[in-house]
Amino acid sequence: MRGHGTYEDDGYLKASVAGVKEEVNKLISIRPLQSRYNGVIGDVVVGRITEVQQKRWKVDTNSRLDSMLLLSSVNLPGGELRRRSAEDEHMMRKYLQEGDLISAEVQNVFSDGSLSLHTRSLKYGKLSQGILVKVSPTLIKRSKTRFHNLPIGASIIFGNNGFVWISPIVNTEEAGVGGFTQNLEEVVSRTERETIARIRNCILALAQCKMMLYDTSVLYAYEESLKYNVVDLLVPEAIIDVGILTRQRISMVAES
Repeated sequence: MRGHGTYEDDGYLKASVAGVKEEVNKLISIRPLQSRYNGVIGDVVVGRITEVQQKRWKVDTNSRLDSMLLLSSVNLPGGELRRRSAEDEHMMRKYLQEGDLISAEVQNVFSDGSLSLHTRSLKYGKLSQGILVKVSPTLIKRSKTRFHNLPIGASIIFGNNGFVWISPIVNTEEAGVGGFTQNLEEVVSRTERETIARIRNCILALAQCKMMLYDTSVLYAYEESLKYNVVDLLVPEAIIDVGILTRQRISMVAES
């Protein structure tokens, strides 16, 4: 059966776009390599606040339309559960303002394709002290776990929408504050900054080589990149070298 991104020519099914083949029973479709994010309920996303409105925030999640985060869909500071008051509305910009980065979960998908988000779990909320990397959503491998504390000394969030957040290791014991606190006084060491910058360049290298992004592929790319300086990973020759070596390691593990 012919699905999206395919056409029939002389009895043969051919792809009309460059992308990844997806097969469900007899339905064959092509997921384009370059596309906007189409939300699915339960997806974890990383987004940027673009506007503060009455009882809600507008969020850029790399989809065709801005997503909505309702005031009733967030944990208030301290994690308390109660009805939202007029005072909470006046405090909205204190909680989240334009330019802030957040992690959230897709709660609902509307008929026009726009998304409703929530941050009710304490693992979601405001992000600080890190780097945002933007890649194509089709390169993010779907898995149950989106939050990873890597053994190389960095924490990473793979947003299903193609936004990847890299930061120093998150202390989960201090996460029970409702997701609005930003500890900007804590000094990030030079070693941590170099590790984060190297991971960023490795992710961009894998994305340029059209490889799927998940914790194992990033770890392999990081290990293969150690022979280069961080800045050298922006050179095309180094990008191709790291991509090829990472692909070989992944295929060797798959075969064994």
